[in-house]
Amino acid sequence: MRNLFLFVVASLCSFSSFAQQKREKPNIIFILADDLGYGDIAPYGQTKIRTPNLTKMAEEGMKYTQFYAGTSVCAPSRSSLMTGLHTGHTFIRGNKEVKPEGQQPIPASAFTIGELVKQAGYTTGVFGKWGLGPVGSEGDPLKHGIDNFYGTNCQLLAHRYYPTHLWENETRIDLKGNENLAQPTTYAPELIHQKALQFIDDNKAKPFVLFLTYTLPHAELLVPDDSIFLSYKNTFPEKPYKGNDYGPVANKGGYTSQAYPHATFAAMVTRLDLYVGQVFQKLKALGIDDNTLVIFTSDNGPHVEGGADPTFFNSGGGLRGVKRDLYEGGMREPFIVRWPGKVKPGTTNNYIGAFWDVMPTFAQITGAPMTKPTDGISFLPSMTGKKQKQHDYLYWEFHENGGTQAVRKGNWKAVRLHVFDKTKTTVELYDLSKDPAEQNNIAAAQPKLVKALTKLMDESHVESAIFPFKNVIEK
Repeated sequence: MRNLFLFVVASLCSFSSFAQQKREKPNIIFILADDLGYGDIAPYGQTKIRTPNLTKMAEEGMKYTQFYAGTSVCAPSRSSLMTGLHTGHTFIRGNKEVKPEGQQPIPASAFTIGELVKQAGYTTGVFGKWGLGPVGSEGDPLKHGIDNFYGTNCQLLAHRYYPTHLWENETRIDLKGNENLAQPTTYAPELIHQKALQFIDDNKAKPFVLFLTYTLPHAELLVPDDSIFLSYKNTFPEKPYKGNDYGPVANKGGYTSQAYPHATFAAMVTRLDLYVGQVFQKLKALGIDDNTLVIFTSDNGPHVEGGADPTFFNSGGGLRGVKRDLYEGGMREPFIVRWPGKVKPGTTNNYIGAFWDVMPTFAQITGAPMTKPTDGISFLPSMTGKKQKQHDYLYWEFHENGGTQAVRKGNWKAVRLHVFDKTKTTVELYDLSKDPAEQNNIAAAQPKLVKALTKLMDESHVESAIFPFKNVIEK
């Protein structure tokens, strides 16, 4: 009997130890803002907009100063994030609309972070904007390792903060009062955020990877008329914006008029900050805060649509360019990581990384095997104070505005403009260590370096039949 008792106790202890090990497999929450500039939040110098929760996150974690999006517009940037490939290799390289609703889908053959972490036993969720394929298409998130999706898989639909409907997995959710965009009644970001918090509740006892792809502060400029908005109303000079209003002639991709664009934009960023704070509150209430890595960033630089005014807010943080530019302001992003016990609080990191690094980093954290090619490298060592491998160079391309390419190699940054028209093509060169705002083009003084970086651009681009990039590799 005594031996049986000891066996039972030993078995229980062994099970407890196993359960604890399983419990200690870390959760990951990746928060992706939409069109938030490098300087739009206080940890990166913002002075007009309150972001106390992101400030606290930076104080309790690590702030990266040289982390880049996949490119300077939404869909290809997110494709780069989800596939671990830069825009010369990833499948989606532009915002290409498809009918009846959505954008060009990633193919079934594309391997995503969702599929990666499922191999390691993780439950996955995406709450917010997907933009990589409509419901039922090859790019449906449910076909790429995502267990739970709630939000808008169409970027055009996400232009409206009071849209006619959202999607919950394969079910269309019609929003009460928003029918035909007749009047703004049900605020979609709040529904999405509450569903995300419920996902955390539902999965607190097992490891999960959660993408919170909030549309804030993307145009249109619109928030509920609540205390956040009222705290900013009449505090800034305003230039009213006339847009496509809700009502009989509203279209799904338009932006409503806004009498207070500055106050509204500030309220949108503060609301985003509130949502970040509520995520941390939920993690602490459930007792899983210490076991959860949270990352905060944005998909590209600040926009100028819908009455937005990035100059007024210094949204680029002193960097040149906005959304759709491959200058620093169009794609260098705020990037904050917080992981209690793993990431040293209040630290700053100058690692030069990009969205395609996220997949190999998640692979190293979760123990999932990287079985597909990637352009990224894990930046987990940089987070945890270990020796960090560095990129030889980073590459981007952008398919609008005549075609643009950019390469960063160390402190050198080359930008090739008007790629589609050889009579206009030029290459600019900047030394970011001395000129982070890219004001002094020194290409004429460094012809050999320009030639070498241009060669890297040619080598980094693999042509796509769906997203052709004209004249890039012609000699």
